[in-house]
Amino acid sequence: MEELELDELRHNEVRVRLVATGICHTDALVRDGVYPTPHPAVLGHEGAGVVDAIGDSVTSVIVGDHVVLAAAYCGHCRRCRAVQMAYCENLLAADFGGHRLDGTTALSKGDEVISSHFFGQSSFATDANVVEESVLRVDKDVPLEHLGPLGCGFNTGAGTVLNELKPEIGSTLVVFGVGAVGSAAVMAAVVAQCAIVVAIDIFDERLSLAKELGATHSINSKTEDVAKRLDEITQGRGVNYVIDTTGRPELLRTAAESLGVRGTVALVGAAKPGTEVTFEIGSSLVKGWTFKTVVQGSSVPQVFIPQLIQLWRDGRFPFEKLITDYRLDEINDGFADSKSGKTSKPVIIFSADGPELVVRAGKARSRWRACDRLDQAASRRR
Repeated sequence: MEELELDELRHNEVRVRLVATGICHTDALVRDGVYPTPHPAVLGHEGAGVVDAIGDSVTSVIVGDHVVLAAAYCGHCRRCRAVQMAYCENLLAADFGGHRLDGTTALSKGDEVISSHFFGQSSFATDANVVEESVLRVDKDVPLEHLGPLGCGFNTGAGTVLNELKPEIGSTLVVFGVGAVGSAAVMAAVVAQCAIVVAIDIFDERLSLAKELGATHSINSKTEDVAKRLDEITQGRGVNYVIDTTGRPELLRTAAESLGVRGTVALVGAAKPGTEVTFEIGSSLVKGWTFKTVVQGSSVPQVFIPQLIQLWRDGRFPFEKLITDYRLDEINDGFADSKSGKTSKPVIIFSADGPELVVRAGKARSRWRACDRLDQAASRRR
């Protein structure tokens, strides 16, 4: 446990005292060097907290507001101007660059520079200087400690259904991988009134939860023939929509082959750069099917997250069933439990009475791969 220095707010930033933050698979990918955020870095991008201070140009929140933190976007590129913030042309710099757009970082320890502004926030910390584009004000009567995952995982799953695919009432939707993102997609498919919602996973516990959330069918891909079962479920007509959260090439091919005429496969699962998948295109040509990738549920966070909260208020999006709480010193348990399928969405709760801490990725990637111990994650006190 060490101390880090947090610098002064810039004019377009909000200082947030974190109440909680979710753990996401993308954090693990960056931790392990799969994506190119410079190390050492403070990760975390599903934060929720309270505004402690604002920059002089900030207009969307005031001190004391409860906020959810979402992915950053530049706000001025062609995609942002077209209200397609999830596809910001400067997304890599804004979310993975490890610094502000002017090259400065918010975090340091003496002369050591620490990458900050991960997804605009770096929420594995008690306090963060967050770009205004990542901040969304929420009502104070909503339980703030569990809202963070709405900023990424739940937003991605539900948004892919409701914002991007927009399935017709009575259609068939299949989800490969029902962790946090996939389970959010299942709940959204129920909201969209899909007639058949199929959950596919290798963990029976997750499949049982998916059925509780509204899936009409479940398939364990370790013990069952997925293609055969989908053919049986659809009575040979094929699937209308598939969402893949796994990024596994063999599953994507199965997904494509399961489609009916004019069906669509949407990939939301992150894979290592260079990963390839092959599709048969001869007989499938007459299907007129579509393959697409979807980022952040194609949502505008400031618009879509309040809609998800309203669905939660109405009892139609019970995302709290996916969440397991962890203390900050249990962060590696959260990562491990998510990987093993023990929990769908780990959330780190910051104690108001405990030490003020920040967790950062270490310099050497091999240390992360060798062991998940907290001391090798180089936790820091601020």
